[in-house]
Amino acid sequence: MRLKVKGIEFSYGSIPILKDVCMELERSEMLAIVGPNGVGKSTLIRCIDMILTPNKGKILLDGQELKKMNRIDVAKKIGYVSQNASQSFPATVYDTILIGRRPHLGWRSSSDDNEKILDVLELLGIEDLAMNDFNDLSGGQQQKVMIARALAQEAEILLFDEPTSNLDIRHQLEVMEIVENLILERGMSAIMAVHDLNLGSRYANKMIMMYNGGIYRAGDPSSVLTVDNIKNVYGVEVELNNRDGRPYIIPIKTCNKILSHSSI
Repeated sequence: MRLKVKGIEFSYGSIPILKDVCMELERSEMLAIVGPNGVGKSTLIRCIDMILTPNKGKILLDGQELKKMNRIDVAKKIGYVSQNASQSFPATVYDTILIGRRPHLGWRSSSDDNEKILDVLELLGIEDLAMNDFNDLSGGQQQKVMIARALAQEAEILLFDEPTSNLDIRHQLEVMEIVENLILERGMSAIMAVHDLNLGSRYANKMIMMYNGGIYRAGDPSSVLTVDNIKNVYGVEVELNNRDGRPYIIPIKTCNKILSHSSI
């Protein structure tokens, strides 16, 4: 399944957020979206999931424009995992995942729906949490449940908005490894907005660096995460190490060199 974003623009009122954003995602790829706070990473993810409606441009799924597709049909293809997994109403883990079956449900859940839920519970190793209250779980457990809910949709593309931002280092790696395995073993694809450049470099095979609502650089992690690019966009001097052909960033100090808004 191929996703193509062509010239997307979005504004909150008179405030422009996204400017002429273009990108492509192929089957079995993970694309990381990086950039400083406020550059439009989360907004782009929400536009792709049709939570927000772009002012201009097109989003195509296998050549078909998303906004012309039935919302339920889109939900069968694209799953969204938000940054904040908490919910204000009580629900068991099982019932939370069952919500992901909504695009496929008739009047009531079937044995097939129950089987799908049991499959994703087992896949993510959270079978023992099935009857627990979602709100009583740890941050890492909640994030696994939200991934399970997206998988229950049988989506082929997963969208993640800062999925590791509130997790400790072990749970960060667990979540990223789960996504990596889904891509390798099931041929799924993922787009992930991330703050941690090293996590993005370690797991993504494509990356876009955003600044001021546009794309500053795009390519593989080695071509995007350079000393000059990081200095220009983040205003930080870094050293780069290399492991298995991927750059790893060591922050050194802040610097005065940073792009002006007019430079993009």
